[in-house]
Amino acid sequence: MPKQDALTWFEIPAVDFRRATRFYETVLGASLKTETMGEATLAVFPYQEPGVGGCIIDGNGHAPSSKGTVVYLNAAPRIDDALARVAGAGGSVVLPKTALPANMGFFAHVIDTEGNRVGLHALQ
Repeated sequence: MPKQDALTWFEIPAVDFRRATRFYETVLGASLKTETMGEATLAVFPYQEPGVGGCIIDGNGHAPSSKGTVVYLNAAPRIDDALARVAGAGGSVVLPKTALPANMGFFAHVIDTEGNRVGLHALQ
């Protein structure tokens, strides 16, 4: 039977695509792969099949927002390291590192350079 995850793909809107890509590469310490899909430009977060992937997207009427759905990005190995890079990358921490119960790790919320509220999660 195929896996039945709730999430299969996510898109984080950008007004300034290059600025947004630099923000996430800096905060997460990972390179994003730029691609084109129709009229849209994407910067794809690294992931391994059959895992869930996602991207930063510019085009097709996507608009950044700090209200609404919050996507959580993997900030492993340590959320503290990712949070320490947020301000220097042009964003802000709006919900500080918070412990989850039962050794599920930690999470925080940031506002990226585009005005999106995004969650970060890591076990440490």
